[in-house]
Amino acid sequence: MNITYSSDKKPLADQIIELYDNAGLPRPTNDKARIQKMFDNSNLIITAWDKDLLVGVSRSITDWVWSCYLADLAVRTEYQKEGIGKNLIKLTKEKVGEQSMVLLLSVPTALEYYPKVGFVKQESSFIMNRAEWKNING
Repeated sequence: MNITYSSDKKPLADQIIELYDNAGLPRPTNDKARIQKMFDNSNLIITAWDKDLLVGVSRSITDWVWSCYLADLAVRTEYQKEGIGKNLIKLTKEKVGEQSMVLLLSVPTALEYYPKVGFVKQESSFIMNRAEWKNING
């Protein structure tokens, strides 16, 4: 298996949707325009390819000097446990540099994965979900 990584090669929305659905990442994959906007508005995307097949992606939003929010990490099911996710995280951290922390919100199925690749679980985070935002402003 010869996996290549890139921060320049941008996947198409259809490739991203297929990857997310395959990996079981809960994202709005039924809304191609929304997926495209998610990627258009992210400033650090690292992809993993097996020839022309998108097998993994790390999508982040960062200021490059303080924090990097790792919004999505997905690896195609049949390529998991090959170190691809770990490499995507490593490359993300290398790109943002030593001044920036990398933080994320985990899907329940990945809670045991992230400590294995260097993340420390935090008890001091908060989230305002989309539905609750409507209630506050409504």
